[in-house]
Amino acid sequence: MKIKKNVIWCLTLCVLLTSLFGCVTTYQPPKNPNNICNIFKQYPDWYISAQKSQARWKIPISIMMSVIYHESSFSATAKPPREKLLGIIPWFRPTTAFGYSQALDDSWRWYKKSTGSYTANRDAFDDAIDFIGWYSDLANRKAGISKGDPYNLYLAYHDGIGGYTRGTYKSKRWLMKVAKKVEQRAWSYHKQLQGCLSKLEAM
Repeated sequence: MKIKKNVIWCLTLCVLLTSLFGCVTTYQPPKNPNNICNIFKQYPDWYISAQKSQARWKIPISIMMSVIYHESSFSATAKPPREKLLGIIPWFRPTTAFGYSQALDDSWRWYKKSTGSYTANRDAFDDAIDFIGWYSDLANRKAGISKGDPYNLYLAYHDGIGGYTRGTYKSKRWLMKVAKKVEQRAWSYHKQLQGCLSKLEAM
C-alpha cells in the first residue's frame, strides 16, 4: 500500500513539473526563413506572439523578425562560436548571448525585472520577440530612435543604447553593413506580410 502511494506521489510530482517547465517548446528553424508568410504558416503561434509584442511595444513585426533572423537564424539555442586558444583549441565564448534574440545575461535579467516576466526564457520564441520589442522601445525612449527605423534600432540593439549614443558603431563598418541587411530584410518582410495578412488572420 505504501509503495502504491509512493508511485502515485511520484507520478503527481512528474505531472506538476511537466506543467511547470514544459511550456518552453524548442522549435527547429523555419524551412523558409526568407519568407515571413511561410514562417508564420509553419509556426502560427509565432505570429500570435509577434502580434502581442507589436501591440505591447509598438515595434513592427517585420523589424523584430528581421532582428531574430540576423541574430540567431531562428535557432532557439544559438550561441556565439567559441574562440580558439592557439588557433586550434576550443576556448570560452566571447559573450553570454543565447537564444533567438542573442540577449546577454545582464540584459535578460534587466528585461525580466523591468517587465515582471520572471519566468521568461531566451529559448522561448514568445519571450525572445517580446525582449526585442522591449529593447527597441527603450531605444526609442532613451535615444530617440524611430520605432520604424530598423537600421538604427539594430545598431542600438547590438552596441547597447549607451554605445549607440556615443557612436561606437561608427568604427565598425561590418556592423553597419549588417544593420543595412537588417533594414533590407525588415522591408522585405513588411511587403510580404502585406500580401498574406488576411490568410494569417484566418488561421
